[in-house]
Amino acid sequence: MSARGSGRRSFSISVKTKLGTLVVVSVFITTGLLLVALRTETELRFITVFSVIATLLITQFVAHGLTAPLDEMNTVAKGISHGDYTRRVRGADRRDELGDLACTINRMADDLEAVDRHRKELVANVSHELRTPIAALRAVLENVVDGVCAADPETMGTALKQTERLGRLVETLLDLSRLDNGVVPLRAHRFEVWPYLSGVLKEANLAATRRRLPSASGLHTRTDVHLHLDVSPPELTAHADAERLHQVVANLIDNAVKHSPPHGRVTVRARRGPSPESLDLEVVDEGPGIPEQERHRVFERFNRGGAPSPHGPGSDGGTGLGLAIARWAVDLHGGQIGVAESARGCRILVTLPGVHSARV
Repeated sequence: MSARGSGRRSFSISVKTKLGTLVVVSVFITTGLLLVALRTETELRFITVFSVIATLLITQFVAHGLTAPLDEMNTVAKGISHGDYTRRVRGADRRDELGDLACTINRMADDLEAVDRHRKELVANVSHELRTPIAALRAVLENVVDGVCAADPETMGTALKQTERLGRLVETLLDLSRLDNGVVPLRAHRFEVWPYLSGVLKEANLAATRRRLPSASGLHTRTDVHLHLDVSPPELTAHADAERLHQVVANLIDNAVKHSPPHGRVTVRARRGPSPESLDLEVVDEGPGIPEQERHRVFERFNRGGAPSPHGPGSDGGTGLGLAIARWAVDLHGGQIGVAESARGCRILVTLPGVHSARV
């Protein structure tokens, strides 16, 4: 039980106490009536009838106070099982086990309502994300079929870009599905940070260059943003799942590049954490930054932030899933990710706990 529940229970009257009090009161009433009968020579049968009636009245009063909340909880639970998450149980302020149970049911209803809302938002957002490239692809193909445009490399390259965008969205959704279902294993091992991050940045630069060709696919389309790596000490090592960490760094770089100004600079900075083989990783850009009121939402799915001019030139806006995947990968390690204070641009801070701290 939580500290809050323990605090409530410490000065509350439990159901067992109420039932015990009912038994004691019934015994006192019966004993008192027997004493009255002995002193007044009243017939025992009358005393017995009065004792039974008094005991039943008290029991009915106490039972009503115990069963009425249970009936309401049963009604609310049936509503929840049929998809009605709006109803709540009254009596959550009771200072007994029934009050704790009412609070638990209400919290469960809140959680289920939030999950149902997120599910509906996910369906709506996925539908919107799929509709945009499908509509663009359909328009291109219709123009080719109607003879408005020729099936030249430029036209087919446009169609291929939309197809690639669909593919990236589907792959991202599959990644999130595997993470949600807990089927992504964590294979953590010790590695050198500098050569590892250097490879990730080289891959990002190569992907951006190849995106100029219609047949290429990669992380982003910006070739005017400079990627800089800062690892100290140079021999720094860390303990993590290299594949999952690649998802984190690649998505953070992709997001930073999209929000960078023309000819901007994105810095990936790595430092030793407080624990053995732990890692503090920062990705800093020179873009408009993220407003403080939006920082808690940037890692939600399909969220693109509320900063002005959120996308740099050449950005397609993305799917809004990259940071969500980064958060899940960090959570899988048992680490933390968040937006840190920065004098300029946006600074995303990732903390990986190192050895014996990741979830498996």
